[in-house]
Amino acid sequence: MPLDPDQLNPTDRVILDNLNEGRCTAAYIATETGYSKGNIRNRLVRLAEHGYVKQLGGGLYELIEDPRHHDDP
Repeated sequence: MPLDPDQLNPTDRVILDNLNEGRCTAAYIATETGYSKGNIRNRLVRLAEHGYVKQLGGGLYELIEDPRHHDDP
Protein backbone atom coordinates (compact mmCIF):
# COMPACT_ATOMS: atom_id res chain seq x y z
CA MET A 1 0.00 0.00 0.00
CA PRO A 2 1.52 3.36 -0.98
CA LEU A 3 2.13 6.04 1.57
CA ASP A 4 0.36 9.34 1.28
CA PRO A 5 2.87 12.22 1.51
CA ASP A 6 0.96 13.36 4.63
CA GLN A 7 1.98 10.10 6.33
CA LEU A 8 5.67 10.93 6.05
CA ASN A 9 7.30 12.18 9.21
CA PRO A 10 10.21 14.65 9.37
CA THR A 11 12.76 11.81 9.47
CA ASP A 12 11.28 10.29 6.30
CA ARG A 13 11.56 13.63 4.55
CA VAL A 14 15.22 14.03 5.55
CA ILE A 15 15.98 10.50 4.34
CA LEU A 16 14.28 11.14 1.01
CA ASP A 17 16.14 14.42 0.60
CA ASN A 18 19.47 12.65 1.14
CA LEU A 19 18.62 9.74 -1.14
CA ASN A 20 17.53 12.17 -3.87
CA GLU A 21 21.21 13.19 -3.95
CA GLY A 22 22.49 9.60 -4.21
CA ARG A 23 22.91 6.32 -2.39
CA CYS A 24 23.42 6.53 1.38
CA THR A 25 23.78 4.47 4.53
CA ALA A 26 21.84 5.07 7.73
CA ALA A 27 25.09 6.08 9.42
CA TYR A 28 25.81 8.71 6.77
CA ILE A 29 22.32 10.20 6.97
CA ALA A 30 22.50 10.23 10.78
CA THR A 31 25.84 12.05 10.70
CA GLU A 32 24.58 14.59 8.18
CA THR A 33 21.28 15.31 9.94
CA GLY A 34 21.77 14.75 13.67
CA TYR A 35 19.04 12.09 13.82
CA SER A 36 19.99 8.84 15.55
CA LYS A 37 21.22 6.00 13.38
CA GLY A 38 18.56 3.72 14.88
CA ASN A 39 15.77 6.14 13.97
CA ILE A 40 17.10 6.50 10.43
CA ARG A 41 17.44 2.73 10.07
CA ASN A 42 13.86 2.13 11.30
CA ARG A 43 12.45 4.66 8.86
CA LEU A 44 14.53 3.24 5.99
CA VAL A 45 13.03 -0.18 6.69
CA ARG A 46 9.54 1.32 6.61
CA LEU A 47 10.23 3.16 3.35
CA ALA A 48 11.64 -0.08 1.89
CA GLU A 49 8.50 -2.00 2.93
CA HIS A 50 6.48 0.46 0.85
CA GLY A 51 8.83 0.14 -2.13
CA TYR A 52 10.24 3.66 -2.04
CA VAL A 53 13.82 2.71 -1.19
CA LYS A 54 15.88 -0.42 -1.72
CA GLN A 55 18.64 -1.87 0.42
CA LEU A 56 21.56 -2.78 -1.80
CA GLY A 57 23.63 -4.57 0.85
CA GLY A 58 26.08 -3.49 3.48
CA GLY A 59 23.56 -0.95 4.78
CA LEU A 60 23.57 1.01 1.52
CA TYR A 61 20.19 2.29 0.30
CA GLU A 62 19.01 3.89 -2.90
CA LEU A 63 15.84 5.75 -3.78
CA ILE A 64 13.39 3.91 -6.01
CA GLU A 65 10.54 6.43 -5.95
CA ASP A 66 9.91 9.57 -3.92
CA PRO A 67 6.33 9.42 -2.57
CA ARG A 68 6.28 13.21 -2.41
CA HIS A 69 6.36 13.34 -6.21
CA HIS A 70 3.30 11.26 -7.01
CA ASP A 71 1.14 12.74 -9.73
CA ASP A 72 -2.46 13.31 -8.70
CA PRO A 73 -4.96 11.63 -11.03
